[in-house]
Amino acid sequence: MDPNELLRIVDAIHRDKSIDKEIVFEGIEAALVSAAKKHYGEEEEVTVAIDRNSGAIRGSHNGVPMDTAEMSERIGAQTAKQVMIQKIREAERDALYYEYDELKGQLVTGVIQRYEGGAATVTLSNVEAILPKGEQIPGESHHPNERVRATVYEVKKAGSRVKIILSRTKPQLVQRLFEQEIPEIAEGVIEIRAISREPGYRTKVAVSSTDQRVDCVGACVGVRGNRIKNIVDELAGERIDIVRYSDDMQALIPNALQPAEVEEVILCQMLGRAIVLVQEDQLSLAIGRRGQNVRLASKLCIWDIEIMTREELDEQIEQAVLGFSSIDGVEPELAERLVGEGFLSYDDLEVIEPDALMEMGGLTAEQVDHIVTQAGAKAAEAEKAATAQRRKQREQERIDKSKASEETAEAEAVEETEAAAEAVEETEAVEEAEAVEETDAAADQSARHANGEPAETIEQATTEAAGEEVVQTVPEPSRQRHAETSDDAIP
Repeated sequence: MDPNELLRIVDAIHRDKSIDKEIVFEGIEAALVSAAKKHYGEEEEVTVAIDRNSGAIRGSHNGVPMDTAEMSERIGAQTAKQVMIQKIREAERDALYYEYDELKGQLVTGVIQRYEGGAATVTLSNVEAILPKGEQIPGESHHPNERVRATVYEVKKAGSRVKIILSRTKPQLVQRLFEQEIPEIAEGVIEIRAISREPGYRTKVAVSSTDQRVDCVGACVGVRGNRIKNIVDELAGERIDIVRYSDDMQALIPNALQPAEVEEVILCQMLGRAIVLVQEDQLSLAIGRRGQNVRLASKLCIWDIEIMTREELDEQIEQAVLGFSSIDGVEPELAERLVGEGFLSYDDLEVIEPDALMEMGGLTAEQVDHIVTQAGAKAAEAEKAATAQRRKQREQERIDKSKASEETAEAEAVEETEAAAEAVEETEAVEEAEAVEETDAAADQSARHANGEPAETIEQATTEAAGEEVVQTVPEPSRQRHAETSDDAIP
């Protein structure tokens, strides 16, 4: 093999496939060794080395150097070519893998090639990727030749290929879109501190500004909402709440629960729970549809948020004090202190750190174990009672639904009976009227026969009577127009 030609091939593969030259050289060396062992035998010792600067090939067989002519004669060119192609494909696969593995969580743009079974095949710049149905925004649909933006979710090797999974449901997609649409974020003036998302429905984004002169929320919204509108359109109409971030949970939690108005936030440090008090008319707004607002706020703040009114809190505190006081070994003072720390149920008492409970009540380890065991038993009893209550409620709802269905069926039966009776009455009335008309027509025919007029059937008399009525209903102007037309047609 000509050394200059070899160097040219290595350089072309390096530029076209974006494969490091060293990897190409190693692939060629491995291919030549494999081809030589097929000629000499797999157990033979064969080495091949390529000079990286000159392209000269040097080899040895069992320690005996082989000249270039011997290598060309004894090593099968086709075998070496096949092995070389395989090595280059593996190197190309590895290069693609490392390229897209570094792009995990980053935004890529591609064109949908196929859309079958809910999954889309997306053509990127140099490889095909898959956008599974589970990684698409609920409710959106795609079609071939459509441009789509998504984040790289997973990259893995599959034989000689690289399998790339894209996603449009991860929070990283929202973050990358914000970085593209809002220059202040790309410049670092505004920072995205946290994102919580339920794809296709709602997203909360907490932002802060490093420059006090820049309003982080206003900059993200844009003039008349033009910036946030572009992001919402890209996310198929998904609602986005922009929250002003704060390190103080007393300020961040009310911001995260917007648009609901919060009265007070009580932080329970030992449980990582925040009790949020709101007015009765703000309760449903703070919780959100199916608990969505409070759920996203909890993810954003990384705190367990519980929404309630002040009356509900007072009632829970009273029940918790009575419940804890009923546990053997828990004094009223300790019960009140536990409630003050945010422990409002037996389940909460089960997860308390033993050392913390020992310090709070001046208890021993045995006493703490005894208290926790009792709390677990009472929690199980409470859960059993709640389950029975829910079952009873569902049974009552089923009975009520059955009764409502029976009442509806009875009402429909009554309506059908009344409708049938009305139909019978109308039919009888029509038949009676027809009988009267027939009687009148027969009487008229008898009178005409008595006066010597020709006999007519009832149908003929009726037809003539109807014809006279039709003639009489023709308006006078119509007759006049017809007459004028006739005069014009006949000079």
